Amino acid sequence: MKLHDLKPNQGSKKSRKRVGRGIAAGQGKTAGRGMKGQGARAGGGTRLYHQGGNLPFFRRLPFVRGKGFTPINRVEYDEVNVGQLRNFAAGETVNPETLKEARLVKDPTSPVVLLGEGEVDVALNVSVHRISKGARTKIEAAGGSVEIISNQDGE
Repeated sequence: MKLHDLKPNQGSKKSRKRVGRGIAAGQGKTAGRGMKGQGARAGGGTRLYHQGGNLPFFRRLPFVRGKGFTPINRVEYDEVNVGQLRNFAAGETVNPETLKEARLVKDPTSPVVLLGEGEVDVALNVSVHRISKGARTKIEAAGGSVEIISNQDGE
């Protein structure tokens, strides 16, 4: 088989319909646009969701604001689980900068919360902005220590 032997499958290619080329062509006179009216005019037709004078569907639905409100000074924490600290050596310090180097957090300037999912078996010196009770007990049970970094807004 050569390149010039290739051709598309039977019926996969269809020639476009040439409208408005006389009555013998099958799509003459009105060219498939019907008689008169908005659809027959150039640039005619309705916008999306138009319902012919009825109240549009999306305006019939009740207006929903979000549940509650979003506080403007809300603190977004980077979450790290205790089980993710398994690559740190015994006695090593775990803080936002070392977590960034270990690619566990993206931004070392954002506050970090340590959560208790997983296990830790080496003593680590953890220094984070917030820690859960379960994570604190697991770190201290392994012989490590926990220090809380105060946020800039006094938390």
